[in-house]
Amino acid sequence: MSSRALRKLRGEQGLPDIVADLGVDISSEEEDVPQPVPSGKKKKKKPVQNPFDLLIDHDDSVEEDVEEDQENVEPDEHQDSLVTESLPQATGKTGGKKRKKKKKKKGGDKEDKGSQQNPEDDIDASIRAVNEMLGELPLQPAASSEHSTLPIGSKSLLSVEHRHLSPENEMKRIFGASTVRGEQRSRTRNKQHKRSWLSQPKSTWPPLSKSGISMKLVETKRGCQHFTFEHNRDYQKVQFDFLDAVESLNPNNITAVLQLHPYHVDSLTQLSDVCKMSEDLQMASELIERALYSFECSFHTLFNMTLGTCRLDYRRAENRSFYLALFKHLTFIGQRGCYRTALEFCKLLLSLDPDEDPLCVLLMIDFYALQAKEYKFLLRMYQEWEIHRNLSQLPNWALSVAMATFQLSREEEADEEEADDLLQKALIMFPSVLSLLLDKCSIHPDKEVENHHFFGPQAQVSQPEALGQLVALFVGRTSPLWKEPEVMQWLERNVKVVLERVDQADPLVEECRKKRQLRYQGTPRNIYRHIIVSEIKDATAALPRDMANAPVLSYDPLPPTNAIISYTRPQRRRVPAGAEGEHSTLSLFLRSMMPNYSNQQDQNVRNVVQGQADEAEGAVGGQDTDLHRGIHALMDAMRDLLTNIQPANVPREDGRDSDEQEWDDEFD
Repeated sequence: MSSRALRKLRGEQGLPDIVADLGVDISSEEEDVPQPVPSGKKKKKKPVQNPFDLLIDHDDSVEEDVEEDQENVEPDEHQDSLVTESLPQATGKTGGKKRKKKKKKKGGDKEDKGSQQNPEDDIDASIRAVNEMLGELPLQPAASSEHSTLPIGSKSLLSVEHRHLSPENEMKRIFGASTVRGEQRSRTRNKQHKRSWLSQPKSTWPPLSKSGISMKLVETKRGCQHFTFEHNRDYQKVQFDFLDAVESLNPNNITAVLQLHPYHVDSLTQLSDVCKMSEDLQMASELIERALYSFECSFHTLFNMTLGTCRLDYRRAENRSFYLALFKHLTFIGQRGCYRTALEFCKLLLSLDPDEDPLCVLLMIDFYALQAKEYKFLLRMYQEWEIHRNLSQLPNWALSVAMATFQLSREEEADEEEADDLLQKALIMFPSVLSLLLDKCSIHPDKEVENHHFFGPQAQVSQPEALGQLVALFVGRTSPLWKEPEVMQWLERNVKVVLERVDQADPLVEECRKKRQLRYQGTPRNIYRHIIVSEIKDATAALPRDMANAPVLSYDPLPPTNAIISYTRPQRRRVPAGAEGEHSTLSLFLRSMMPNYSNQQDQNVRNVVQGQADEAEGAVGGQDTDLHRGIHALMDAMRDLLTNIQPANVPREDGRDSDEQEWDDEFD
């Protein structure tokens, strides 16, 4: 409560009364200050009866407190002069207020001096407390800690900035803030949804109360927090309904699940693919954003995606949906031209499991870095990760690093010798890239390149199948970057140098040929998963037949073989054909023939049909034997009846049979 409210509550007491109540002796400090002469008996104002009336003047009190704080910032001498000049006036409350403020300030100076003596101790103590709670990475890890293939600097390399997660921020930088703001003015402020970093909630979205998804902290190891998503029982039931809807092969059933549960993640992902196939990209992107919003509302309080130290195990089915939603979301953002935002989502997706990389983000992060002109980030990542990940053995990294070096040398007007050397090594290591890349860019090579055996069709035939898939993926994704005239001239110049080195029998050529034959023996499962989710036609066409024709679930493509199953789907009871109880054809027929037919007898009939008459006889006794004989007698009678049924001849008016009449009519 402000000082003005306190004075009003006390009935506007003057300085002597307030000082007397506080028990402070200020006579020694005010010896030189002239005291006002009382002109008569001063009537005190009636104090406030209802203290809650003070809340009405809250805004005015706050403004006055701000003004008082600004006045207190002045030096002590200036404040003393203000107090001295204000005392001879008619009312003494201003002087009392100033004197009261000064007393508090004097008492607080001692505390400030004591707290400022060693400020570093408080800061160090706070840092240690945070490190103990979050488990920060130690400077010198103990020998007993598990070995990790990640370098120490990977934490800052994969850190994410919130401002780069919004496509609208990037659009403001591209088209101007005024243009984007003009489009946003028509939007109403959405108050029913929480603020989200991963998506932009729409006012048309239904409110999210309880999605059924929660996040749990599993463990903290080597400065990394390992989390996992969990489904409660209600969400598990919805998941089972979704699986039934998928098996029905009817999208309307999935829509029905979403109408009842609008934030079911797998239903949103599956329906997004349906909208994408019908070329409704806006709705497909919005459904993915709604799935990310559902995940973000269930984040753990310690899950900080900006640090790059939070991990999610892809082997758990609950976590795989989050991976897939992030992958699809960054793909939609990249199609809109927001490459810087897509690069930030790539860093976030890679930071969730950088060792395993279940969706192979390394096969596309270089593309978005080049499109966003983040050349220094790409080169830094290559330098830090080359030692333990062998990025130079991937065609996309070998060629993208060369282009990043070339573009950076152009910006800095430096020598292009390093870029030329990197491009020549990449072409010698992956000669099959050139013909596919030129064909994709609609450029016909000259006769020297076309007729040379090194870049000819033999280069594609002799390479392993796994390498061909990586090359097709690289060409299908990054071919627009190589269409620039300056880049194409740079490529042409280095291709001729490579041909000269091949003709001169450079030892590097034979060395790279042996590497291609020894490596790339089989494609890892995560690369297949990346090709399927990316939906790049050039790469999909390079898949083997068994993989291309195999049914793939879009909400969980190629689950890991060592998956961790938290809960299982209950098996539905399968009733054999002709034995569906009271609703079976045989049961209805017997009930129509024998009104006293009972359920127990129906069970015995099913046992007879299934070849279990012996068990039925042992369980029930002689009564079942009679029933068994009666059924056989009834079946024999039915066979005789069907065999002896003949159509009756209807007499004609002319006395002839109908068959003779029809026979005569045919020949007349």
